[in-house]
Amino acid sequence: MVYYLLSFSAELENLTDLQPRGGCDDPAYPYYFKLKCENCGEVSQKETCVVISEEVPLPTGRGTANLVQKCKLCGRDGSIQMIAGHGQPLTLEQSQKEEFAKLMIFDSRGFEPTDFSFADGWKAESMAGSTYNVDLSAGEFAEYDEKGACPVGISNLQAKFSVVKKQERRGGKDVFL
Repeated sequence: MVYYLLSFSAELENLTDLQPRGGCDDPAYPYYFKLKCENCGEVSQKETCVVISEEVPLPTGRGTANLVQKCKLCGRDGSIQMIAGHGQPLTLEQSQKEEFAKLMIFDSRGFEPTDFSFADGWKAESMAGSTYNVDLSAGEFAEYDEKGACPVGISNLQAKFSVVKKQERRGGKDVFL
């Protein structure tokens, strides 16, 4: 099993706390990305949608996962289980330092997630306290904050998957590095 951390970054203008609308562990937020088969290297043509609130039985009959899929080229089964509790909103300070915020950890067996696509269902807060529901599927967002009398925006969206290791349990929670 390999654990992949999905992190994201963006240029925030007069906004902070960019995250999925229901928070970083939003059970309804759909994650869209492509899958690379770890057996044959085939990358899926279409994006796959994974939602933490949806579970399907594993082919072995032992347990469930958020996604079970066969590679279209070699026919091998693969699965992905989402591990909540490790995400955090992207703050204005992180954006200014060009840092990435953690979004979700995926326990992947047989597949490597690649090419995350931003979609609708995000929110951010202006420096004046206004909340914005944001659709990031176009790759950017721009609006005018009446309360703060200034423009607000999101641009230069970036996402990356990186391998992390499960180190230990602290206070009943897994720690990933």
